[in-house]
This record gives sequence, structure tokens and C-alpha cells, in this order.
Amino acid sequence: MKQEKTYRFPEAELKAFRKVCKERGIKVTPQRLEIYREVMKAHGHPSAEEIYSRVRERLPSISLDTVYRTLSAFESYGLIGRIQTVDRIRFDPNTKLHHHLLCKLCKGLTDFRWDDFDELAPPRDVSDWGHPETKHVQISGVCSKCAEEGRKQ
Repeated sequence: MKQEKTYRFPEAELKAFRKVCKERGIKVTPQRLEIYREVMKAHGHPSAEEIYSRVRERLPSISLDTVYRTLSAFESYGLIGRIQTVDRIRFDPNTKLHHHLLCKLCKGLTDFRWDDFDELAPPRDVSDWGHPETKHVQISGVCSKCAEEGRKQ
């Protein structure tokens, strides 16, 4: 049986997590720590169900509801990001300004930066609407790996 290497938080990441928990008056429980650990070590922006499946291997009594509520709390505290795709909600450990490429075939989600876009002011219609706080681009299509596999078939 393949044993998974335990993810060790970088000291700064763990310190930031503990600080936010302290500021919010919430305990750093084994469940919260494991859920946060799974998001931070994950590749590909996992869904709540994927995180639940991974955490449940170490904490068999954890519920999917606990995972959902914890992820929602982490998002509201600014610890993680939330990405809405067509078929599900996924979570992002990267809270810095960035955008996403979504493959319609393999559902792969890739981060990218777009400095020129980030520097643009929103159109006047948006300013008339109110006070926008963030802007995000999600580009969907077919990734090069899927396109290449499609050519081979």
C-alpha cells in the first residue's frame, strides 16, 4: 500500500492560519487543520468532495457537512479562494490576484497572471453599478494536452 507523505505546512503558512483562527475566535482543531492542509497541498483546485475524501482517510468520523462549513469559513476569512465552474465549486489555496484557464474536456483548472488586464479600470457601466471590489477572468476551452490527445484519436 502506497503511503502518502505528510504535508508539512511552511512555518509562515501555519503561523498565518493560527493567527486568523485566533483573530476569529475559533479553535485550531484537528479537523480544521486537516481540511486546510488538504487545500494547501492540493493541485488542481479541489472540490469539497475531493477534500472530504482525502481528509476522511485520516479522520474517518469527519462529515461532508463539516468540510463544506469549514471551507466556507476559510473563504470568508480570506484563507482560500472559491472558484465556480460550470459543474462544481472548487477551492484555491492561492489568494493572490490571478485568473484561471478551464479545460472543458479534462476539467483541469490552471492559474495564470494577466497584468495588463489587472491594470485596466472597469468600464463606466460597472462604475455606475456601484463599487466593484475584485475582477477575475476565467477562460475556458480545450487545453493543449486534450487537444493533442484528440488529434491522436
